[in-house]
Amino acid sequence: MRIAVMAAGGVGGYFGAKLALAGHDVAFIARGRHLAAIRESGLVVQSGGGDVRLAKPVASDDPRSLGRFDIVLFAVKLWDTEIAAEAIKPLIAGGGAVIPFQNGVDAIERIGAIVGKAHVLGGVAYIAATIAEPGVIRHTGQMARLRFGPVLPEQQPTAQDFHQACIGAGINAELVADIHRAIWEKFVFLAAMSGVTSATRQPIGVIRSDADLRGCLEDAMREAWAVGRARGVALADDFIAQQMTFAQGLPAEMKSSMLNDLIAGNRLEASWLSGAVARMAKQAGIAAPVNATLYAAVKPFCDGAR
Repeated sequence: MRIAVMAAGGVGGYFGAKLALAGHDVAFIARGRHLAAIRESGLVVQSGGGDVRLAKPVASDDPRSLGRFDIVLFAVKLWDTEIAAEAIKPLIAGGGAVIPFQNGVDAIERIGAIVGKAHVLGGVAYIAATIAEPGVIRHTGQMARLRFGPVLPEQQPTAQDFHQACIGAGINAELVADIHRAIWEKFVFLAAMSGVTSATRQPIGVIRSDADLRGCLEDAMREAWAVGRARGVALADDFIAQQMTFAQGLPAEMKSSMLNDLIAGNRLEASWLSGAVARMAKQAGIAAPVNATLYAAVKPFCDGAR
């Protein structure tokens, strides 16, 4: 398959490198020092599951120069969604598809409004990976999983083709029938974990070992779960208990990507996570004081270091 990675950060860089190593025609979209390093020295993925080095990957900061693709693996930060969606339009001009692997719950709608909803499938990524230095992606922990699926019935063949490509590349990938539920299943946990770890500046090990913080994490998830159910998402009755068990198995030192961004002085996705839970809860007439407070606690830092 011809696969474009927009962009070559932690998520896109890791999974794009795995697909390229398996022989797929992969192009990476990057910028600045990261792009310069990839062009000069290749793309390196450091992982406990095995390092990957692509000596001479195709990499550019101009999507228009790359041609047309079957799939765009869309993994930009949420604040760049509209700009990035406009930029990839030439890549799918031949009928290609976009699979967003972002946080939040509205990527399908936001991207579809720009490129056309017929082009956009749904997806979620479970992985802790960051740009360790220009040209180098560092994957921590054992988790590296993709879940994706069609939004429209006619997208099923594309989803199946990409699933086969992922399996052939050794990627833990699941083709799901209800992609909206899959997106919300990640969102409920991620919004809570991002909010609590960022507000406290602590990794998950500290959160789960303290009764008050553990309760805060659970309450934040329960609020998001209630919002999802109110919006018609088929979240399981015991979903919160499942996620608390999941949290117990995470590496104690694991930080949310939002906490990593906060530490680095980068912009934050809080408006689309805890902030979104609070807004959607208000629309549904549901109380969400924990998420509202978590959002307020990090809001002064959402635009990055000042």
